[in-house]
Amino acid sequence: MPDAADALRALADLPGVGDRIAAARTACEQLRWHEALRRRIPEAAAESRVRGAQASAALEGATVPLDLVRDVMRGAARWPLDPDPVEQVARGAVQATAESEHVRPLVATAPLQALARLHVAAAAGLVDDAQLGRPRTAGETSSELADLGPAPEPEQLRARLDGLVQVLTVAAADGVPALVVAAVAHAEVAVLRPFVRGNGVVARALERSIVQARGLDPTGVAVTEAGHAAQGGPAYLGALAAYGTGSREGVTLWLEHCAAALVAAAGQGVEVCDAVRAGRLG
Repeated sequence: MPDAADALRALADLPGVGDRIAAARTACEQLRWHEALRRRIPEAAAESRVRGAQASAALEGATVPLDLVRDVMRGAARWPLDPDPVEQVARGAVQATAESEHVRPLVATAPLQALARLHVAAAAGLVDDAQLGRPRTAGETSSELADLGPAPEPEQLRARLDGLVQVLTVAAADGVPALVVAAVAHAEVAVLRPFVRGNGVVARALERSIVQARGLDPTGVAVTEAGHAAQGGPAYLGALAAYGTGSREGVTLWLEHCAAALVAAAGQGVEVCDAVRAGRLG
């Protein structure tokens, strides 16, 4: 994949981007050395997924209590048998965030399989079973993320998905910063909207998996979804729309947004670790 690697390295060299990437990497390294992670990584990572799922749902307009998300994810509560629309979206965010842990080994080796599994988790109950885990086909469209413009027609998806596969399978040895891979993959899923529904949730769960798999946050404690939410929904959508223009300035804006989001995500991770160490989780 030399062409993809060259293109991704060029993005990392855009003016101002390198410094932002370095700041995000430093924030993640500092998180990794938190005292709570000496013995309690699983507990901290589980709480990160709780907070990440809540933030991902909120970015979809589905706000639910953190305690409810925590109880559902630890098996102490269940969603209603007949969930309302907010609960349906939140359930998908919870399931996809949980699944991000399991697809982590697949994102660089079988990325389409990883996407399919994340979509099944995110969209179960929201689309027909026949639409789960597969890209849109002729006659199917997606009305999500309308601020990014019309979703590409299904006929255009294959080539763009092939490009996404190239991005995800670029070897770490090619010298492409993990943040660039995660940011581009996130944006491509959001802009392409390969599925009828659930694209934003899938994009954020995919980013979480990549950040871990590429060693930027190997503990899985950084709350990547909350990093995006911290800047506000309009800023998040605006940065994605800028990326969607394909312009140098637009791509730079998105990469800068993702770097700032990861710094905030690491900060949220520190809060998780502090709560774990103090025994203050709900």
